[in-house]
Amino acid sequence: MGSPGLGTGNSGQRLGITEPISLGGPTEYDVIKARELEKYLQNVGLYESQEEAVSREEVLGRLDQIVKNWVKAISRAKGLNEQLVQEANAKIFTFGSYRLGVHGPGADIDTLCVGPRHATREEDFFGELHKMLSEMPEVSELHPVPDAHVPIMKFKFKGVSIDLLYAKLSLWVIPEDLDISQDSILQNTDDQTVRSLNGCRVTDQILRLVPNIQNFRTTLRCMRFWAKRRGVYSNVAGFLGGINWALLVARICQLYPNALPNMLVSRFFRVYTQWRWPNPVMLCAIKEGSLGLQIWDPRKNPKDRYHLMPIITPAYPSMNSSYNVSSSTLRIMTDEFQRGSEICEAMEANKADWDALFEAYAFFEAYKNYLQIDISAENDDDLRNWKGWVESRLRQLTLKIERHTYNMLQCHPHPGDFQDNSRPFHCSYFMGLQRKQGVPVNEGEQFDIRLTVEEFKHSVNTYTLWKPGMEIRVSHVKRRSIPSFVFPGGVRPSRPSKATWDSRRASDAKVSGHAGSDKSGEVKGAADGQVDGKKRKRADDNADTQLKNSKYITAVPSSSAEVQVGSPGGTVTPCSLKGDNVDATGLVEPTRGKDESNMTNGSKNSSTEELSSLNSEVDGSLRYIPPHKGLHVTTDASSSKEAEKLAIEQIMSGPYVSDQAFPEEPEELEDDLEFRNQVVSVGNTNNGSQQAPVSDAAGAAPIISSNGAGPSISLHASGSIEELEPAELTAMTSIPVAPVVQKKPLIRLNFTSLGKASEKSG
Repeated sequence: MGSPGLGTGNSGQRLGITEPISLGGPTEYDVIKARELEKYLQNVGLYESQEEAVSREEVLGRLDQIVKNWVKAISRAKGLNEQLVQEANAKIFTFGSYRLGVHGPGADIDTLCVGPRHATREEDFFGELHKMLSEMPEVSELHPVPDAHVPIMKFKFKGVSIDLLYAKLSLWVIPEDLDISQDSILQNTDDQTVRSLNGCRVTDQILRLVPNIQNFRTTLRCMRFWAKRRGVYSNVAGFLGGINWALLVARICQLYPNALPNMLVSRFFRVYTQWRWPNPVMLCAIKEGSLGLQIWDPRKNPKDRYHLMPIITPAYPSMNSSYNVSSSTLRIMTDEFQRGSEICEAMEANKADWDALFEAYAFFEAYKNYLQIDISAENDDDLRNWKGWVESRLRQLTLKIERHTYNMLQCHPHPGDFQDNSRPFHCSYFMGLQRKQGVPVNEGEQFDIRLTVEEFKHSVNTYTLWKPGMEIRVSHVKRRSIPSFVFPGGVRPSRPSKATWDSRRASDAKVSGHAGSDKSGEVKGAADGQVDGKKRKRADDNADTQLKNSKYITAVPSSSAEVQVGSPGGTVTPCSLKGDNVDATGLVEPTRGKDESNMTNGSKNSSTEELSSLNSEVDGSLRYIPPHKGLHVTTDASSSKEAEKLAIEQIMSGPYVSDQAFPEEPEELEDDLEFRNQVVSVGNTNNGSQQAPVSDAAGAAPIISSNGAGPSISLHASGSIEELEPAELTAMTSIPVAPVVQKKPLIRLNFTSLGKASEKSG
């Protein structure tokens, strides 16, 4: 069981594809701050107790013995001779946070079972081994997921959570001293085995490529904790997961090999605030390899060109570990990097402390409008399966909204789910919504994402293991109507009594931006009690340009001040969500004072020369050739931020060989066109009528009724939850049908809701 032993450091050799930025060591002040950081991390409970550590080791030892007994049993059952039965072996490896040494109390242990060629995944691993585990009293919550992209078996062993993968090698006998870091281990293996082995191979390679393992571990613990507090820790939600943060931290350790953790945290924010995505982050050169496996290479693989924040794994076959990142989640993370950089600078001037850096992000105070996605099932097992499927598809909803609104409506997915204790077998997800900032608000501009939501629900409901009772509901809910079960203890918190870093910065921004509040088309102020005008500066990124170059994207006509959706053909009159009437109708977030264009990564004028650190092929590898020698800043000049900035620029100055064309659409959105074409064809075969909206004297949102052929549409005056259901798929005879040659029906967006049949107005 285990992985090859590694020392505490890899000093004496240059690590990484460039020279370090600085070789400077710590000052006495840095030593003090590093101790403060370690004490802080201990006080917040990031380290497990000695008793728990021993328990984990015992569980892993027991699991290793179980798989050895399992492989001997199946070898005998398959008729192998007694000598082969006695030699039959399987071995447990660990990876992820446990292998990296940064796991906390109660964390899962990521494990890999490596078995011989005659031990199959389907029959033996998910069959016989699953049966053995299910009969053991120490095992609970056993949940196999054989159809996952990386097949996995989840369970608890003596209360310790285990995620177990399986890799079937081409060997008849698995040696006890097997080294899975060798590329030859991948020969004659299937894709699922390659993916399963990847976690262990990447984890071990990371530990080999950092100059000081202990400093790396402390820094990574810090950054993982920070990311969770700031709501940007989740691969499935479109942010970054554990392996992504590990790679980003490892690269900073390479660039500052003699720095202590407090210095590395500060440099982390400084470097990635200046990083121009999609320049890839790489710990080593990308090897072509001799096995013909596909590697990340946007010059050869068109789909790789869509990746907005490439973070490349160091083990063959190298791949982008952060392909889930969208333009919205990238913008959110770059905002957070900027915030972290500002706080670290303030800490150096004794104007801030670690509490400010780790201040929790108040997600449910940050926006005026949210999407609430509720899912339910009939029992725990069904909910677990349904939940896993829906979570894997939530990213599509973000991508669809971005694409269908031409990136004008921005989404912020919450990385976790929430349980309502009053409703069994149910959970909820939330997304914050706001208008793209820095763009003038046109009079009468509207957003209607009903059809977008319906597309998403359509894709979710294609689940092959769907069972009766598995349901999904998507609603628009305003901040003041967020359900109480999302808050700790089920109680909505009052306004914070003391000023926080975020509230102080927001107040400063509010004051500085107040002078421009009378400009036409802008929404005034921070209204509706938004944490003292709490804001995030949203940076544009080159993803806008990329998405607009996609095959199915069409430009909104400049003459159209209002964009409208609903259903193609326009069966209903959408209710207006105007910039100067935010509270009454809901969707528009105030235009903020800061200009987005000041973010380095947001430059739309970035040329193809700025898009990668890869610039040549040598000896079968993609290698980085530094354009300038003497990259690192000397110890004497390490305090110069200008010199450091120049060094960071040099790291990213190598071009891709190929241009950045985008001939294809991202794979996860390819189902859109087929679905929308179906909607259009249905819409062209029906006729419908509409009624003019009617509003009450109190200025409540308008009520829009149908003619009885379909559900009515209503935006409730109370401003509470609004169900987003499909609009009528009918077309008005007075509106001409769009030409067939259009690549995609023009989409107009507006937030409305469809009431149930009982809510129809007569």
